[in-house]
Amino acid sequence: MNFIRKKYSDEVLRGLYEALIRPRLIEEKMLILLRQNKISKWFSGIGQEAISVGITQALNKDEYILPMHRNLGVFTGRELPFVRLFAQWQGTMMGYTKGRDRSFHFGTNEHHILGMISHLGPQNGVADGIALATKLKGEEKITVVFNGDGGTSQGDFHEALNVAAVWDLPVIFVIENNGYGLSTPSSEQFRCKQFIDKAIGYGIEGVQVDGNNILEVYDTVKSLAESMRKKPRPILLECITFRMRGHEEASGTKYVPKELMEEWAKKDPIENFESYLIKEEVIDAKYAETIRKEIKKQIDEGLNKAFEEKLVVADTEVELNDVYAPFTQHVIGHSQKTTEKRFIDAISDGLRQSMEKHANLVLMGQDIGDYGGVFKITEGFVEKFGKDRVRNTPLCESAIVGTGLGLSIKGMKAMVEMQFADFVTEGFNQIVNNLAKTYWRWGQSADVVVRMPTGAGTAAGPFHSQSNEAWFFHTPGLKIVYPSNPYDAKGLLCAALEDPNPYLYFEHKVLYRSVKDMIPDDYYTIEIGKAKLVSEGKDLSIITYGMGVHWAMEILSSMPEVGADVLDLRTLLPWDKESVKETVKKTNRVLVLHEDTLTGGIGAEIAAWISEHAFDYLDAPVKRVASLDTAIPFASTLENNFLPKGRIKKAIEELLSF
Repeated sequence: MNFIRKKYSDEVLRGLYEALIRPRLIEEKMLILLRQNKISKWFSGIGQEAISVGITQALNKDEYILPMHRNLGVFTGRELPFVRLFAQWQGTMMGYTKGRDRSFHFGTNEHHILGMISHLGPQNGVADGIALATKLKGEEKITVVFNGDGGTSQGDFHEALNVAAVWDLPVIFVIENNGYGLSTPSSEQFRCKQFIDKAIGYGIEGVQVDGNNILEVYDTVKSLAESMRKKPRPILLECITFRMRGHEEASGTKYVPKELMEEWAKKDPIENFESYLIKEEVIDAKYAETIRKEIKKQIDEGLNKAFEEKLVVADTEVELNDVYAPFTQHVIGHSQKTTEKRFIDAISDGLRQSMEKHANLVLMGQDIGDYGGVFKITEGFVEKFGKDRVRNTPLCESAIVGTGLGLSIKGMKAMVEMQFADFVTEGFNQIVNNLAKTYWRWGQSADVVVRMPTGAGTAAGPFHSQSNEAWFFHTPGLKIVYPSNPYDAKGLLCAALEDPNPYLYFEHKVLYRSVKDMIPDDYYTIEIGKAKLVSEGKDLSIITYGMGVHWAMEILSSMPEVGADVLDLRTLLPWDKESVKETVKKTNRVLVLHEDTLTGGIGAEIAAWISEHAFDYLDAPVKRVASLDTAIPFASTLENNFLPKGRIKKAIEELLSF
């Protein structure tokens, strides 16, 4: 191994050496504890330490690193207290996730580290967001995100590189090329011979280093970082290395040829660097022994304290309270001055005024810039707020949602527009596994609102018409709003953008230009989680939201003999259980109506809740009316048959005659 010292001092070299052996000694201890059944699982980075250590030591301490589960050197390099790190692995309260997650699945803003989730690729989009925030703030910082060679086959990796390239984001995308994805060799995962070839396709630089050479890694990253701070741009850094242990200890290494293991054993990053330093008389054997003893002592002290801590005592109230980041909404009223606005204008108005109110709010979406979005909601926004804050995006929904989370980590707000709600599937993982869980896992709020034009009625077929709110209704940590009128559309959007928690904001396309009302000119908000009674009667209750409100009112107008409460939920998560209970107590008959398909829809949960909590007030079974359990057809006759509107009157009559 060829070490080139350049002008680095003895002090720098000794610092690298100490940083290099620290994770190795921890790992050796963990393997002993694993055999003793004192820890449950371990992902070893033995043989790859030079990458994590070299990169971490080359960066400024306030620059974010997004490591993976074999990058212990990042955590030790940022000097996380051993006792907290060990407690994290044990799942105790002293750790970083209160026992809710394991290993390196956590973040710490104090140390500027953001751990990965098990899906591997999504952290790349989050790195984009952190880098975008530093660029917008003019901070001259870079962000580093780690990938294994297997994870580079994921769409998240490609999307994030593409976004970073288009936006000139200062991100180093590290690929630890260790020859295997778990047991699958690289030859069965990709055709290119080296990863730097992939950089060409994104129009970015690709740099390759010997990942076992600590000096080469350190010097290369230090040089790249200095350049990228002055000239922001992404770089793909391929680190050639080898995994000397199994994917995790239980999987072993039998699939690796013996001669390959022997060859890489000779390239051990610690043994080679230690020999070099002794030869250069930077250290001697006694120094190496002394350092090892001191680190082992620190490890034992940390372990003793960590093992003293008992398992987490479960407290249901605490668990539920930590689902959302703390936020007390103060509803903002408005003046009497109003202007007639369509539904779509009210959304645009709320978005514009929120941009004026929150200087740290960034809008992202396909065609939302100069074009103003496919529905023209952001028309004129670029002229007013500039292209830094109103950003056209590539067709990379997952990376963009991840970017929103990255902006949040840097104290900013994000609005992501899905061109159609149907396309949210491309960003589904980021929403349900990153946005929704981040606060509960390690206390990081996800200040992101995802706007989604939704609903049928425009003969747009199965891929531009879906009502998919129920997909997210089941996910703790998200909040969901679904306005039915212009007044609520503006007030709920402004409220969502104030709240540091992740929101899905559904807006029905048919309502965009068909509904209008007198809307307050100034900024205001509506209480989240509070339903609204839009019609009153004693015969039955219709609980609904969105387009269902308009259908219910239209059908009731043709049935003057029927008096009904029409309760507009407005907020679907959390939903207003108290108002639902009050209307059930009043009318004793309930119809739950929504545009989404029947099976597994939100109406099923509401009906079940009523049966459990308000059964004594019912004079008839709770009835549901929803769309057919099919995909949404294109032809208008088929679409009308699919939608529930034509079945509402009959359902009301059956309910009243029970």
